[in-house]
Amino acid sequence: MKVEQKKMQNALMESKDLSVFYGEYEAVKKASIPIYEKTVTAVIGPSGCGKSTFVRSLNRMNELIPGVEVKGEVLYHGDNIYDSKVDPVNLRRRIGMVFQKPNPFPKSISQNVSWGPKINGMTDALDDRVEEALKKAALWDEVKDKLDQNGLSLSGGQQQRLCIARAIAMEPEVILMDEPCSALDPISTGRVEDLLFELKKKYTIVIVTHNMQQAARISDHTAFMYQGDVIEFDETKKIFTRPSKKQTEDYVTGKFG
Repeated sequence: MKVEQKKMQNALMESKDLSVFYGEYEAVKKASIPIYEKTVTAVIGPSGCGKSTFVRSLNRMNELIPGVEVKGEVLYHGDNIYDSKVDPVNLRRRIGMVFQKPNPFPKSISQNVSWGPKINGMTDALDDRVEEALKKAALWDEVKDKLDQNGLSLSGGQQQRLCIARAIAMEPEVILMDEPCSALDPISTGRVEDLLFELKKKYTIVIVTHNMQQAARISDHTAFMYQGDVIEFDETKKIFTRPSKKQTEDYVTGKFG
């Protein structure tokens, strides 16, 4: 218990009794999860359990869906991001998002990465910013000679790394990833996983994944969700080797899901 209390003091973000409603349907039920700085937190669970809804709540993306209501708090540096004083656009600059399906703009590779900084007035040394973001996304060596080519001309795995570079270019502190490898082949998935080990040296990452082996490989902490509830949260090694809840054990051993 003392160890957990110490960890909680170091949480960069923390959801506290967070509930999300689609109309009358409660998709996430009073979720309380700490997110530690410069780590990877995986959110696992069967389809429809509320994983993506929870992660989209961490930068207020759910507000873009009509009829959604959020209750509870998400603390970021100790402040509730749902406070009326918080600008959600500015918040999403600091807490970036990478989606399940690669979604590059129908623009050049360079324009994909520079678009966000440009519209937000971050125009100093823009070429350097593009290069740095592509390097951090482990894509620079593959595209440095074709920055003017359309981003849609890249392979699926390259497109997803381009989307990661696009998020990095905004200089976020947190990167949210909603099943970023589900549409990728095994080789591309491996490259994205290798990238995550590098990115967590500078960024705090939360990733939704349906792949339990992936969660075990890449994450430091894991939250298991079922039917909107957070059943268990702990260090990933403990979740996968000695979970404290029978439901968690049944899920990670493949008895349901």
